[in-house]
Amino acid sequence: MNQSDVMFLVVFLILLSTLTVFIVQFVRSRRRGGGGEGGGRAGWWEGPWDDDDRKR
Repeated sequence: MNQSDVMFLVVFLILLSTLTVFIVQFVRSRRRGGGGEGGGRAGWWEGPWDDDDRKR
């Protein structure tokens, strides 16, 4: 096994793991009911710091 074979395997594993993460995130967001809009839940980009802007 030479250096280019090892490099190919590393790149392949990185791409495979990235694709797996994207698929898992997509399936989890679909199972939750369509995402962050309109479901009463904040999106993943909205953190607890967004509560500071609300009027009390």
